[in-house]
Amino acid sequence: MVASREANRSTPAVGAAGADRAPGRIVLALALAQTLVWAGGFYVFPALLATWHAELGWSKATLSGAFTAALLVAAAASPLAGRLVDRGHGRALMALSATGVGLGLLLLSRVTTPWAFAVVWALIGLALAGALYDACFSFVTHRFPHDARRVITRITLVAGFAGTVSFPTAAWTASAFGWRGSLVVFALLILAVAVPLVWSVGGESARPSSTRRRAAAAGARRTLARPAFWGLTLAFALMALVQGMIITHLLPLLADRGVAAGAAVLAASCIGPMQVVGRLAMMAVERHVAIAGIALAMLAVVLAGLVALWLAPSAPALVAVFVLLHGAGYGVYSIVRPVLTAEVLGRDGFGVVHGTMATAAILATAAAPSLAAVIQGLGGYDVVIVAAITAILTGLAALVAALRTATR
Repeated sequence: MVASREANRSTPAVGAAGADRAPGRIVLALALAQTLVWAGGFYVFPALLATWHAELGWSKATLSGAFTAALLVAAAASPLAGRLVDRGHGRALMALSATGVGLGLLLLSRVTTPWAFAVVWALIGLALAGALYDACFSFVTHRFPHDARRVITRITLVAGFAGTVSFPTAAWTASAFGWRGSLVVFALLILAVAVPLVWSVGGESARPSSTRRRAAAAGARRTLARPAFWGLTLAFALMALVQGMIITHLLPLLADRGVAAGAAVLAASCIGPMQVVGRLAMMAVERHVAIAGIALAMLAVVLAGLVALWLAPSAPALVAVFVLLHGAGYGVYSIVRPVLTAEVLGRDGFGVVHGTMATAAILATAAAPSLAAVIQGLGGYDVVIVAAITAILTGLAALVAALRTATR
């Protein structure tokens, strides 16, 4: 049984025959497509939130509720998206989902009522389940099983600048054409550039036979019952929870630490570039450090950053330490989750397994802003930081337990 399990883990994913190193053009196409879809389908919300609030007159709670609903729909649809990738439909799923995001933005540019705003965001959320990292990385893991870490790392190096693209683009286009025109611009970029890029990556992995599909489904069910799966899921969900709590409240949190408004904006704008720094650091050591070691280091670095933030009132320079460590740690997260999952749990039914794990992470992301707000109301931002530190310590314990269980 042990030999069988090990064979399962080392066997290339469905249709991976000849899957060696991914051609650079495919990596670049997926990277650029992910950048545009993230910029237009995800970051466009925070980029235009203040504009919507000012021009439409709707409360931020109403606007944010629509985005939360989109994330909940995306979470619910993630396992189905993973199942479609497992069945060899990854490229079609990503292309059609990106199309859905683009069409959703066109619809959003026409809304005039809060209920229509919420409904359209829910539709966009459904499309995001098959358009963002989780579906893309499941596709990459299937198609290039021996090169997945390198491909995923390089995709995130480019797509890590999606926020950097989205915010200034939204500001300029909204100023020139209004927010409705801004949404049309993002929609056209996705439909005219991102979708063709996804189609350009070429054929899918070979479609699995019915016998292979049944075996993969059975393997996925066994994986979902393993303690190692739940340990990894908890660790990654807590990481997503902490990121959501800290980032959505970052400006008022820094103000509470005594950071001036201009410096707080500068610090927040540096989180994205620090994610790229973290990914470059991972590339420098990945040949010498196992992915499990990188995952443990990721959580430890984020923990150190949170401690620096907690101590910042007595030493303001620690804010810079927080920005560096938090950004770098989270930058590695999107790479570690799919790669470590495949290494620890195997690749049979990987799309379903990774999609189910993504559901927990997306739900945590959706709950994070409200949870942080409740904690802040009860005890202030000091307590929010302590709660985040506690969550990361729990995530570290869950990760260690998962790795030990998998080893046994």
